[in-house]
Amino acid sequence: MNDQLKRSEELKQELYNFVLDADGALATALESYSADRLKHWSATNLQGISRSELAIDMFLTEGQVADHSVLDAFIQAQSQLSAADQALVKSWQNTFNGLFKVLQVPDKGSPEGSPRRYELMNWLTEKHYWVEPNGAQSAEELARFSPGEIVVTRLLPIAPDEWTFSGPLMLLGKLGKPKLAVAIGNFKNWFPNYLYGDAPDLLEEAWESVERFHQDFVDFFGGDRVTLSGHELNKKLNEYQDVTTQRRLEEAGIDGSKSLQELAAEAGVSEEEIAESMESFGEDGSQVSRLLQNKKALKMVMPSINLPDDLRRAEAVTVFVHPRWGQTFLKDYTRLTELVESTDEASTAKLDRLVQKYLKDDAVNAYIWRCLVDENPGPLMAALGRVLDRPELTPADLDEVLVQADKPLEPTLPEIANVPIHLHNLFQEALQEVGQSSSKKKSKTKRKQKTGFSV
Repeated sequence: MNDQLKRSEELKQELYNFVLDADGALATALESYSADRLKHWSATNLQGISRSELAIDMFLTEGQVADHSVLDAFIQAQSQLSAADQALVKSWQNTFNGLFKVLQVPDKGSPEGSPRRYELMNWLTEKHYWVEPNGAQSAEELARFSPGEIVVTRLLPIAPDEWTFSGPLMLLGKLGKPKLAVAIGNFKNWFPNYLYGDAPDLLEEAWESVERFHQDFVDFFGGDRVTLSGHELNKKLNEYQDVTTQRRLEEAGIDGSKSLQELAAEAGVSEEEIAESMESFGEDGSQVSRLLQNKKALKMVMPSINLPDDLRRAEAVTVFVHPRWGQTFLKDYTRLTELVESTDEASTAKLDRLVQKYLKDDAVNAYIWRCLVDENPGPLMAALGRVLDRPELTPADLDEVLVQADKPLEPTLPEIANVPIHLHNLFQEALQEVGQSSSKKKSKTKRKQKTGFSV
């Protein structure tokens, strides 16, 4: 173990003791933070790891007490820390959660005392890290660190380009693409603020794509909210996609009226060269060949938008779009607007049931609730008062109600955000494998079926 890692372990233990032995505001902040994390992880079914241990470890490096970070409070309380120690503790604000793939493990024949470092890759961002374990990892855990193993953990910096593990580990095994795609989806649910925790540039690009989606929607539909029948909305969304796709192609200097084969010929690039290039990005070369052979215009071979069946069949669907909250589809919003204008007993009971449903529905986020209450403050707050048995509620209490209903007051990255190409490719390949597996099962089932006549 190198000196820097050893000093890091000592300081981390001191920080841990400082927080766990504290009372007053710091103890209250830890209790509140842990309760919030445990509630979130229970709702998102985080298993296979010590939740309480993870919550404490995250609080050490990202927790806040009053107007200061826990790290700053620790540094201020430890006046004896050297400038180097303070800088090391300060660097821990860069600790992050990730879903990693083990690429290399230490050579068993390495000299005694040399660093036993593992090379890991964060699957979410494709960034590589050299990680030296510390005394918190058991020999059994480290024995499973073989190339290909998928690990959910936190990395804590100990020096430039050197890291160690922070908190508990979750070892998921060597996952195929479908299960890896599921693991990435789970990670996003468990740690939404760490989707691109070590790549602020990717996070910024993702948020910019949400803002661009919002602006494109407003330009096409004339506003940030539209209500249509499900069938008509599905049709209009496909028209919207055609328009925005054409615009993207024009911005890139690509003629969308031409086929990929024609564009390749104009650029002097052969079909084989394109397929080979795409294979290096993980795409299936045969798919590229099929696109090249397709004589239709490039924009015509793009996948179309299709609403889920329940929305497509609905009499009225309202779409809300926002540059941060993304898009939300509600098929009973028009019903809500009708009910808030009625005063009879039956309508009031129906309104209360719908309000209760909206409190439980994750799709009805804080932005939607604020819109609803801004437009109909009296009827909506009265309905909330009846549902929650709190008749004194006013619009000023809305945020408190939303927090109690487990609705975040600030947005996390919406599903409509663009994803890095390597994740897009992974999800596509995972879907293909699932589809192929499903087709094989159906084919096998058909072969087993009998016609009714034995031979």
